[in-house]
Amino acid sequence: MKKLIIINGPNLNLLGKREVHIYGKTTFEDYFAKLSERFMEQVELEYFQSNHEGALIDKIHEVGFSYSGIILNGGAFTHTSLALTDAIAGIETPVIEVHISNIHAREEIRHRSMTGAQALGCIVGLGLSGYDLAIEYFISAS
Repeated sequence: MKKLIIINGPNLNLLGKREVHIYGKTTFEDYFAKLSERFMEQVELEYFQSNHEGALIDKIHEVGFSYSGIILNGGAFTHTSLALTDAIAGIETPVIEVHISNIHAREEIRHRSMTGAQALGCIVGLGLSGYDLAIEYFISAS
């Protein structure tokens, strides 16, 4: 069975409370419970969230040589973190970057994804369903 992890970065612990007009009213914990139930026959799914760049890098290093896939929403670090970008470049596990909002329709600084350049692919602007799509990709990938 494939082993996947969702890694969420800063402020994503506030989903359901924060800017609900952009991110919706569902907490990630509630959404993750639904994802886990939906895909439990096909993948082993884990979740990690941190507001600290070093903790995200440490987690990527920890799983980056043994998991089947990483689904990363680096939050604002997406646009600014060379260290997170280097962490992705330094591992073997493929990464799919997911963003709930359409980063290209937001402030100009959010239009560029530093981390996305090292990812296998990027899913943006499809709400929480972007995580479903990333999981489905990893399930179907050989």
